[in-house]
Amino acid sequence: MSKYRNRLPQLQRDRLFMTDGGLETTLIFHQGMELPHFAAFDLLKDAEGTAVLENYYRRYAQMARRYGIGLVLEAPTWRANSDWAQKLGYGSIELADANRKAIALMLRIRTDYESPDTPVVISGNLGPRGDGYRADKRMSSVEACAYHAPQIETFAQTDADMVAAFTMNYVEEAIGVVVAAREYAMPVAISFTLETDGRLPSGELLKTAIERVDGDTGGYAVYYMINCAHPSHFEHALEGGNAWARRIHGVRANASRRSHAELDEASDLDDGNPDELGSLYGKLNALLPCMNVVGGCCGTDHRHVDAICSVLAREAA
Repeated sequence: MSKYRNRLPQLQRDRLFMTDGGLETTLIFHQGMELPHFAAFDLLKDAEGTAVLENYYRRYAQMARRYGIGLVLEAPTWRANSDWAQKLGYGSIELADANRKAIALMLRIRTDYESPDTPVVISGNLGPRGDGYRADKRMSSVEACAYHAPQIETFAQTDADMVAAFTMNYVEEAIGVVVAAREYAMPVAISFTLETDGRLPSGELLKTAIERVDGDTGGYAVYYMINCAHPSHFEHALEGGNAWARRIHGVRANASRRSHAELDEASDLDDGNPDELGSLYGKLNALLPCMNVVGGCCGTDHRHVDAICSVLAREAA
């Protein structure tokens, strides 16, 4: 067990942490992998697929060591909830086993790379029940709590340090995740996705979403993040942010400026410009004074994360 367990060193705002890039788009477009339903966890079913994932994460662990910064390892379990898993033929027992295997993989990497200068946090990654880009099939917060609780319970039985729900696109599901995490005493981060107007796909303002989740859960979430949107889509929504903006500790942006609708229809990979994305994170740093967990989302890979870390490490020096 890590000496950093449950300390969540990324809560020290003066310390930079990185995470990985767009796992699924990297595997599909750069490595030619078949990934039905974007379900990276399915690769854990055999040694060959597990090795692919391990090599992917080790590249980022090596980068964190090179920069001398922390690393948040997000398990490849974004699709490892019951609705998506059933599409791949998983039952509840097989699904829980896949989630445990994912954390075991993260633990092996932490064993090899963790040091006092490069603390490694292991996060059990959760994704939305439905499509991450559309909020057309909504649950109540009570329903969302019941739906996500089994995956969170599984993570709570492992050595995962926290759980994080990514690509949340409406408030009630985020509230349900936080309540379920609280029931299992797991620290939790919530990451919202935003449209080109800086609002959630459900139409809510980011400010409103954060304040509603905090208000309904007693502020239990350890922090918030933004993912699966280009910085140009949401930087204007952060201007003038006060207490709610200080709750945002992380950003995992897309490489592409395309909208969610355009990305859904695209057959090619728009990987944007890594150096430009890095410079945009530098601008976000001024708008988000507590931002210290950075990585990428769709279309990004190690080049983008390297550029981001280079800019932020230089600014922190």
